[in-house]
Amino acid sequence: MTNKLTIEAFKAMLDNALLRIKEREEEFSQLDAVLGDGDHGTAIVTAFTCVTKAAASGTEFKAMLGDMGMGVMLEVSGSTSTLLGAFFLGMSDHAQGTELDAAGVKKMFAGGLANVRQQTKAQVGDKTMMDALIPAVEAMNACSSDDIRELMQAAADAAQQGAEATVAMQARFGRARNYGERSVGSMDSGAASWSCMFSAFAENL
Repeated sequence: MTNKLTIEAFKAMLDNALLRIKEREEEFSQLDAVLGDGDHGTAIVTAFTCVTKAAASGTEFKAMLGDMGMGVMLEVSGSTSTLLGAFFLGMSDHAQGTELDAAGVKKMFAGGLANVRQQTKAQVGDKTMMDALIPAVEAMNACSSDDIRELMQAAADAAQQGAEATVAMQARFGRARNYGERSVGSMDSGAASWSCMFSAFAENL
């Protein structure tokens, strides 16, 4: 049972997320090419590389997450880095010290989601990364376990289901909405990459 998340364990989770995202870079770009510029794979790899670089020297949660969020927003342009940066900055407002218990982990991820919601009005059902992120954080917070591995697995499963659900959706947000009914039939690239991140977090624990 993992009842504490140390800063070193969290860094390892981030490194694993970068590894898994890199493996699927081409897939994410191909998904994005259906409804967008076709560069989401490159964008998420670039952004997450920046995030892990900023995390490497971190010694406690609050400052490290703040550095990660600011770093990616300053170094990488585009909506991918803005939302990822907002996620980690929101986390930094709700985490401190060098280890977190299950309640602390829930609070940290909920803070991340709350800050992303300040950046985008997208909701579940709009065919965006929020279709993975919102269910993941809600599932984590609904999980009654004190085992952080179980919290992460609940989040990963919900994110995966959310991403898969975007296949049948018509895009209602961003440029993709211009495709109307033609946007039905492919997974949203952002939902796919955020779901990949949560799966990698759970896998690493």
